[in-house]
Amino acid sequence: MSTEASRPRTLGDVRVALFITCVNDTLFPDTGRATVRVLERLGHEVVFPLEQTCCGQMHANSGYQLEAVPLVRRFVRAFGDPSFDAVVCPSGSCAAMVGDQYARLADLSGDQKLVGAVAALAPKVHELSQFLVDVLGIEDVGAYFPHRVTYHPTCHSLRLLKVGDAPLRLLRNVRGLRLVELPEATTCCGFGGTFAVKNADTSTAMLTDKLRSVLDTGAEVCAAVDNSCLMHIGGGLSRQRTGVRTVHLAEILAGTE
Repeated sequence: MSTEASRPRTLGDVRVALFITCVNDTLFPDTGRATVRVLERLGHEVVFPLEQTCCGQMHANSGYQLEAVPLVRRFVRAFGDPSFDAVVCPSGSCAAMVGDQYARLADLSGDQKLVGAVAALAPKVHELSQFLVDVLGIEDVGAYFPHRVTYHPTCHSLRLLKVGDAPLRLLRNVRGLRLVELPEATTCCGFGGTFAVKNADTSTAMLTDKLRSVLDTGAEVCAAVDNSCLMHIGGGLSRQRTGVRTVHLAEILAGTE
């Protein structure tokens, strides 16, 4: 993986910039490494722009719109290299932040240059499963993961990104994996970023319902495309000593024999 955005583009493949997200970089670095392994296994060059940091989602979602604008500018600087064919993110919520909120924040700034830069860059930003299935047209990445798995569709990926069944199509093509349907799959797990802090009792009640659904499947693993939601679900599963693990989709797709 290259860390230099100025490297010449490799012919015959896609040049991808990895948008790791601050949560993954700080708490779940294995997800970023897995994303790189999957993309490089498929023959693509992966670049890691060192200037990247938080996308500003926490600020914007908490009502600090203007405070998020400098992070929009930083994102554009980090990922605006025209040699990048795509920006890939192993997080539905952060990819949705760019696609759903950046245009409004850029407009709020009053900076027309930023408005234009966001309009050019945002369509190139993709959540991992969306990029693999909808952009590359790939459903089998050569993965092996011999476990019984259920999949939780996170709210941002489901409702804002509309990834549809892309994660499920990828999971169905993983050798050794037995995919089991999650009851009440589309209900929120109760995390919601700062919602879980500001509305702890409601969040806990929602999590209880989600844990019951996960346990009803008899799965060994609960997968999702957002580690924030998996952290919430995984914490509940761990406190109850269920023995069920949470694993990001990228880490399942990176698995080999």
